[in-house]
Parts: sequence; structure tokens; C-alpha cells
Amino acid sequence: MSAAPGESGAAGESGAAGPPGEAGASAARGAPGAGTEPGGPAPGGPASDVPDAGPGRPDPDGPGFDPPGSDGARLAAAVRAVDAPDVVFALSRNGRRTVRSGGTAPPPPVPREELRYELGSASKPYTALLLARLAANGEVAGNAPAVAQLLPGRPVGRAPITLTHLITHTSGLPPLPADLYPRALRAWSTNPYADYPPERVVRAFLRARPRHRPGTRWRYSNFGVAVLGHALVAATGVPWDTLLADRVLTPLGLTGTTTVPGDGSAGDATGHRADGRTPVPPLRIGGFRAAGAVRARPGDLLTLLEAHLDPGRSPAAAELRALRRPVLRRGAGHRHTHTLAWFQHPTDHGPMYFHAGATSGQQAFLGFHPETGTAVAALCTRRFRRRDRFVATAHALLAGE
Repeated sequence: MSAAPGESGAAGESGAAGPPGEAGASAARGAPGAGTEPGGPAPGGPASDVPDAGPGRPDPDGPGFDPPGSDGARLAAAVRAVDAPDVVFALSRNGRRTVRSGGTAPPPPVPREELRYELGSASKPYTALLLARLAANGEVAGNAPAVAQLLPGRPVGRAPITLTHLITHTSGLPPLPADLYPRALRAWSTNPYADYPPERVVRAFLRARPRHRPGTRWRYSNFGVAVLGHALVAATGVPWDTLLADRVLTPLGLTGTTTVPGDGSAGDATGHRADGRTPVPPLRIGGFRAAGAVRARPGDLLTLLEAHLDPGRSPAAAELRALRRPVLRRGAGHRHTHTLAWFQHPTDHGPMYFHAGATSGQQAFLGFHPETGTAVAALCTRRFRRRDRFVATAHALLAGE
């Protein structure tokens, strides 16, 4: 998952400490001037030819046919700028897909563009879309107190935490439950969430005291989004994996996407520590599935983003449009804007929307830019580290910089 250090700084808001196993591959770090170093070559290995199979039109040309300034050339440069064992940059522009991949490791048995990658906190837009779909169907309400879903009959109090507070990081909850850390220390660099099951997440929430009045301050919280997932399960009576698959993945045709933990098979990308050499085991996320359990193939990520670019062709059209709507602004001059699902940044060609994520050994970036008809999905298999170029490179590619 991905915390958001570096996104605070204004009165009335608070930044989040990065949870164990993810040193902060945050959306904020993709912004210009946020402390990363976009651009410039790095030992990322040569880009390989990757024709993507998916509902969009695949790019017919290989890297040998990429003229300067073309999408293929820009993607190949982005791959080279990221120093990681496996790197994939996938772009859709007005329905035409271009995908390039490479990395410092030898090519895996399964082509990199066909592997499933851990999304970490880039899973949160899926959870937000699920909440929007359930609300549109009248099965839940965004302003419903979360405690009323998890423990019916319990008094909700005068200022309850609502489902919308949980997805927008305004609940007042900390980044993680305090009692997670002692147990997580034993697996800090691999699977810190594995031994914290759903019932512990719910118990921690029911005894939690918000650090500020819900709805008044922004503080990134994996804890809060995890609680939202359990509230939606309680409200519908459907297990999380089934609920997300039935309401989001299947309707959008995301056949290469799952929330079931990887088993380390040949179809799963292998993450690596910050050294870029030491493999880490597949993510085991315990009770935090709603905050970071999604694994997906690059083609599926473009399918999701293309649905956001052209909602009218999707069975979730109204909900996808709703996810573009700003719900809060913060920071100096209110320069940080958030929707229910996405970070929103202004550009000279209208706003763009994105979310980043990280696990103990992988990173992901998802974004779309409606005015230019562009979507970018980027993935790599190296844990976030200081001066990491991955998110900044993806952010610049989406912004057209």
C-alpha cells in the first residue's frame, strides 16, 4: 500500500507516516518538486517490444520503429529511467495502446506485460468505485456511520465516522492501528500486515478515538480504508473478494485482475527489496484487503482507466463520472484536490487524475487525463527508496511533460 508523506503542510491537515513495507511511493511524490528526480537515463535495461492484447487497439510497432517523440519512444525512455528488475509502462491515447517493458533482470518466462503486479494503495480507486456502485444501488449511503454497519445497535455518537470519511482519509483515524506495529516488526520488510486479520481491524476501529473531528482534517489512513471494506462486507453480507469481483471487476471486463493473494507462480511478478536484487514473497495483507490487495495485468489496468476516460461505454457510467468530482481541497491555496478515488492535479490541458501504490517489493501508478484522452499504467518490481524515479516518471508521462 502507499502512504502519502509530503502531502501535508497546511493548517488543519496532517501527513501520514508510511506504513511498514512501503517507504512512501505516494501520489504526492509524483508531483513536480515533491522530492523525486524525474527524467534522465538510469540502468533500467533496454525496452522490449510489447504488443498488448486488450480491448484497446494495440500498438503495431516494435521498439525498433519508435520515431523520436512518439509514444513508443517516450515509453521506452520511461522504462530506461526506472532502475528495477522489471518495469512496464503502458499508455492508451484515444483508444490506441502502446506498451513497453524492460528491466535490470533477465526477461521472465512469462512476458512482463502478461504478469500480474501488486498495486498496493493503487487498489483504493477500486474500493471507491465499489462504494459508489453500492451507494447508487441504495445498498449503502456515503453518509452512513461505519459503526452502524459493523455493529448494529451500538450508539453512533454525535460525530460519527462515515463511509465517505473513510475513503477520503478524513476519518481522524491514524495511518495504521497502534497495536499492529509490535507484531509487524517481525516481518517489517516482507509482510507486515499478514498477521493482522479482519476481526482485529474491526476491533481496533470500534475502540479507536479519532484524533480530530471526522470530516475536518485530511490524514492518509490505510486503517480507514480497510475499515471501509469491512463495513461494505457487513452491509451486503458478501465476502470482500466476491463483492469486488461481482460489482467492479466482472462488469468492467477485468479478467486479469484479482484480490486473491499471489502464490509465487510464473504468472505473478516477483517483487524485490530496495537493493533491486533480493526477492520478497507475495503480499499477504491480512485484514487490509480493501486498502491494497488488488493484483492486475497491465492490459487490465488500461481497461479500467479507459473506462474512466469514456464512462458512457461502461455499465458503471454514472459512478465513474462521480469519481471525477472533487470532494475536498487542502494545502496552501487549496492546491491539493481529491475526488472520492483519485488525487487530482491541474495541467494546462485540464485536470488529470492518478493514484500510486507500493508494497514491500513492487510499485504501481495509475492515471488518466480526460482532455488529452490519455491513460498511463506503470509498474515495477523494486521497493520504493529515496530518490526513486518511478512515480515521478509516470506522473510526467501522464502530464505530457
